[in-house]
Parts: sequence; structure tokens; C-alpha cells
Amino acid sequence: MSKETMTESRSIGEPDALLDASGLHCPLPLLKAKQKLASLEEGKLLEVRATDAGSWRDMASFTEQSAHTLEAREEREGVYYYWIRKAGVSAS
Repeated sequence: MSKETMTESRSIGEPDALLDASGLHCPLPLLKAKQKLASLEEGKLLEVRATDAGSWRDMASFTEQSAHTLEAREEREGVYYYWIRKAGVSAS
């Protein structure tokens, strides 16, 4: 499975919220991310950190099937980072 950086994280700005889902196994990182997104205002950026390899597929599938945007994702030393923008406001 190729784990490429979609975008450099520094180019998307500082996140409005952080969710550390390290140590949680599938599907908990995704469920916690959904809960955190529900508490954010439209257009806010959520950074998620996870250690479960299944989260790579889960976060991409979730954002493809929802109105939220996966701004970037990357894997560094066994930690997966995701930046998800809550739907509702254009990020541009």
C-alpha cells in the first residue's frame, strides 16, 4: 500500500482541533474523528493522529463518501496524520 503525502501539511494551515487516536484500533479512530467533526463549526480543520494502519483506508473512504474534505494525509514513523476540513464552507 502506497502511503504518499497528498499535500504538505504546513500548506493547509494550523488545525482548529486535534484528535489523538493513537493506540486505538479500527474502527475507533474513524468513530472518534466523526464525533469530533460533529462538534466543530463548518469549515474548521481537524487534525487526527492514529497508529492503526487501517485508518489510512478508513479516513479516505469516509471523506470520499461525505461532504468533508481530506486536505492531506501522511505517515511518519508509524503514526498516521490526517487533516480533515468540516463540510460547509469552501476552504479557498
